[in-house]
Order: sequence, then structure tokens, then C-alpha cells
Amino acid sequence: MKDPLYILGNQIMPGERKTINFNIAKLYTSTKVEIPIIVERSTQPGPVVLITGGIHGDEINGVEIVRQLIYKKVNRPIKGTIICIPVLNVFGFLSMDRNFPDGRDLNRVFPGTKKGSLASRFAYQFVNEILPVVDVCLDFHTGGASRFNTSQIRIDPRNEKDIELAHVFNAPFILESKRIEKSYRATCAKMNKSILLFEGGKSEFIDKSVAEAGVDGVIRVLRHLKMLSSKIEVPEALQPSITIKSSRWIRAKYSGMFHSEITHGEFVEKGQIVASITDPYGKNNYKVKVANSGYIININESPIVYQGDAIFHISTSFVNPNVAEDEKE
Repeated sequence: MKDPLYILGNQIMPGERKTINFNIAKLYTSTKVEIPIIVERSTQPGPVVLITGGIHGDEINGVEIVRQLIYKKVNRPIKGTIICIPVLNVFGFLSMDRNFPDGRDLNRVFPGTKKGSLASRFAYQFVNEILPVVDVCLDFHTGGASRFNTSQIRIDPRNEKDIELAHVFNAPFILESKRIEKSYRATCAKMNKSILLFEGGKSEFIDKSVAEAGVDGVIRVLRHLKMLSSKIEVPEALQPSITIKSSRWIRAKYSGMFHSEITHGEFVEKGQIVASITDPYGKNNYKVKVANSGYIININESPIVYQGDAIFHISTSFVNPNVAEDEKE
């Protein structure tokens, strides 16, 4: 007998396609809230890949990426298993809220507890009932509030397998970043699961180019794992990823109306004017200059900012394989 896969008490046999409803709690109106888990198994053995979006309920671009993968049938492997969960935080998705109804950020309560808050209980079920069967996790996020992330993969630079998969994914940027305690990424690492965290776009917004970068990256990873159907065209990236080894936030020195003068992913020179902050009365016009050369990997797209607000995320050290020599600041 071929090995079955068990998820939340449901048996999925090789070659089987099944949608499992993850029911953790009801709304206060007694209405059931179910989270669809879409499982596609090949008849051939292979890795189990988990693709998730919507850990934060207002991060629509991540949901759109997973949706497109299902719609285009990218999630139907020729070997192994692909599990898709387009919306992990359905509660937040319904109300366009980043957090769970208990006010907690789901991505800060992993691995959760059996009898804790609603978010913690959900994380516990997810970690104990789904993650154990998984080998590789692909998790899709956006920038918070009005901050727009250039398409990027975030990895722990100490994990060689994740580094390899990040270069295969081939987003425009790879950002080396430490794992945050109690995050999904940190829990995966402790369980020896490979994980790529994709960031692109901003909350409550779908960006076509970001969605394309996410879908294309998954296709390249699945081809690398020899799971991709020959019917799916593999888009080749225009150039290798630029690795951001360190970065910092540029913050507003004044409150006012914010006017960015650069685009996402752009390389800027030290001393370059990248934005202006004005008052609504036409009296003041403050220029924003960068203190170092680097790539802009996040732009605050809010028209109004307050003193101290993060307005740009810029690299301070990077490796660009697309030029003759590595450039570092």
C-alpha cells in the first residue's frame, strides 16, 4: 500500500486531490470560519511543499500569488505533494485587518499553545497538524501599512539550503535578515524545514509585477525540485538576485506631505535627493537626501508622514553579481 499523508486527521493518498477545511473557531455570530487547505499529491514520491499567504489578513498580494498558482495549475506536481493555503488569517482577511480578532499578530505567536489566545491556538494546530509533514515552505507577505516592498526573498544567511533556494527563486533582491522569535520562519527553522519568505508590494493592494515575481519564483523552485509539470512554462529571470547583506531605515525629519522622487529597487548615490516633505500651505519644502549609496528596497507611499516615520529602506552593504566587481558600502 502506498504511503498516505495525514493532515488534520484527513488521509490523502498518492495521486489524490483534496480540499481540507481547517475549522479552528467560529465568529461571535456562531458562523463557521473555515480555512481551505488545497492538497495535490502526485503518484510519485517526492518533497512536500507548503505555499502560504495571508498570515496577515490585509496582505492581499500574497493571497493573489497563491491564488494564481492554483488557477494556473502550477500546484499540480509530477512528484511529491504541494499544499496551498491562500489565506491563513481568514479572520483578518474578512475585515482587512493585519491581526487576529484577539488583537494578536499571528506571526508573533508561533509555535502557539493549546489553550492560549485564539491566534496562539491556531498557530499550535498549524505547527502540530500541518508542518510535520512538510519539507519546504514558501510564505508570501507584503509591506505593512503604506510601505511598499520591492520584491525580495528574506533568508537566514547561516542556512545554506535556504540560500540555494533563494537564488533559484531569483527575486530581484535577497535580503539577509535574522529570524524573529515566535515567527513562522523561526519555528520552521527550529523544525529543520526550509523556508523562503517573500515580501512584495503593500497591504490592501494587488500589484501585477509583484504577483508575477512571486509566481515566477515558485515555478523556478518547483522545477529545481523536479516537481513541475512539463506543461508549465518556466520564466527565466533577467538577471541574478542582488543580495542585501545589511540595510537601514531612513526616517522623516519633519512632518508633512511626502513626495518620493525615486522608484522601487532603484540604486541611489550618496547625497542624492530622494524625496521632499512639504507643509500644506506652500511655505516649507524640506529635501530628503541619502547618507549612503545603495538600493531602495522599500518606499513609504503614504501622502502624509510624521516626524520619525520610516520612509525608505536602503541597503548599506550588498553584493551585485550583475557587475564586474562586488560593490559594498
